[in-house]
Amino acid sequence: MADLNALVDQLSELTVLEAAELSKLLEEKWGVSAAAAVAAAPAAGGGAGAPAAEEKTEFDVILTGDGGKKINVIKEVRAITGLGLTEAKALVEGAPKPVKEGVSKDEAEKVKKQLEEAGATVELK
Repeated sequence: MADLNALVDQLSELTVLEAAELSKLLEEKWGVSAAAAVAAAPAAGGGAGAPAAEEKTEFDVILTGDGGKKINVIKEVRAITGLGLTEAKALVEGAPKPVKEGVSKDEAEKVKKQLEEAGATVELK
């Protein structure tokens, strides 16, 4: 059996992008998605995960650039994410980076609109 405390420590050191990549790798390996696994847990039958994979219900809001208005974009990122100034600045300067991950389509569109109004370039995945 693996040393669970060591595993927790290793996972705690992951960046947001690394954690997202890990999630995708596990989903591919096990053939499930995190949302579908929770919703379909009682009905863990053969084809329960297939329909959920066809219709995308979770979106990632990716900041691709600050559009020359870095200060406005940093302010908006802080308001959306609750990050501190240093973390929000690092996120904006390190674009492309995810601002929100695994959100509903409505929330993703709302966040995208907020960031674009601040001058950022944004894409949804």
